[in-house]
Amino acid sequence: MANENTGLQLRSLVKASGELELSLARVAIPEPAADEVLVRVEGSPINPSDLGLLLGAADMSTAVASGTAEQPVVTAKIPQAFMRAMAGRLDESMPVGNEGAGVVIKAGVDAQHLLGKTVAMLGGAMYAEYRCLKAADVLVLPPGATAADGASCFVNPLTALGMVETMRREGHTALVHTAAASNLGQMLNKICLAEGVGLVNIVRSPEQAAILQTIGAKHVVDSSTPGFMEDLIKALVATGATLAFDAIGGGKLAGQILSGMEAAANQTAKTYSRYGSSVHKQVYIYGGLDTRPTELNRGFGMAWGLGGWLLTPFLMKIGPEAGQALRERVARELKTTFASHYTAEISLAEALRPEVIAAYNRRATGEKFLINPNKPAS
Repeated sequence: MANENTGLQLRSLVKASGELELSLARVAIPEPAADEVLVRVEGSPINPSDLGLLLGAADMSTAVASGTAEQPVVTAKIPQAFMRAMAGRLDESMPVGNEGAGVVIKAGVDAQHLLGKTVAMLGGAMYAEYRCLKAADVLVLPPGATAADGASCFVNPLTALGMVETMRREGHTALVHTAAASNLGQMLNKICLAEGVGLVNIVRSPEQAAILQTIGAKHVVDSSTPGFMEDLIKALVATGATLAFDAIGGGKLAGQILSGMEAAANQTAKTYSRYGSSVHKQVYIYGGLDTRPTELNRGFGMAWGLGGWLLTPFLMKIGPEAGQALRERVARELKTTFASHYTAEISLAEALRPEVIAAYNRRATGEKFLINPNKPAS
């Protein structure tokens, strides 16, 4: 039963019996401490990084809805082969949602200056009507910005900025990005165009290529075409890119990028080496749109690396001062470089409808869903 001291929070539970359960829990609204604020959450995006926690390894084609319209419950089966990967979270009801935005409705004595402000937040458990967190962990949005404007101002913008920053810190001069027509990919294009950084965009369809060409992308390569490798090598020669960020993860693409970089380096090499070029080529996998194993056909010499890249460890590595500078840039360019566009705004209850889950779980390029936890279910 609802009361003024509780709010709804979306929970994901993986049961030891091999079943995923999604539900809305009614939780107590905390009283903010001296250095904390209480935010009424009015926008939180569904990012690919959220889906891993939300849906786990469940087979959502087996999803069954129960409960009521206000308190829905969705269950789905988890294939036994994937249960080992879920061992760390068995029988623990977990809140979901990496980032969000809303209005500060209560503030501790040291955070009174934030009362009534619209702020963006990073810190988990954002698929909830209310979120209490440290005042230092919120970003005040510029005048006129709505919660929807600021809801996605951490994960994608800071990831895009982090890619360019990583490039500079590791001595590269240009970038390759896959699944490049995404919201994040479009942001990265705008940054690279503004800063004169060469960027090779790899997409998977002519429609995705058109999205990027419309915003001025200079090098767009379609992996679905027969001439993909030839086009990729041309773009790599033109840009000199030796660093890639790969959102796909599985299949042959990471290896193809390394091979393309090697071919590009050999076109300008002055001497032959049986060990391949001495130019270091690096691919960072930062997503898993393809869950198959990563395949490498070792045709790219010995000067190469393949690793993982995540935003939070990157921010920890560069330190709070550099991280804050990136956040402030995002706030300044919230409605330009870092603007996000949403397919639909849905309530917490709507987020648990099987047909809506199927829509956002497609992870289709150009489709992005925003949960507004304080929106009444339709």
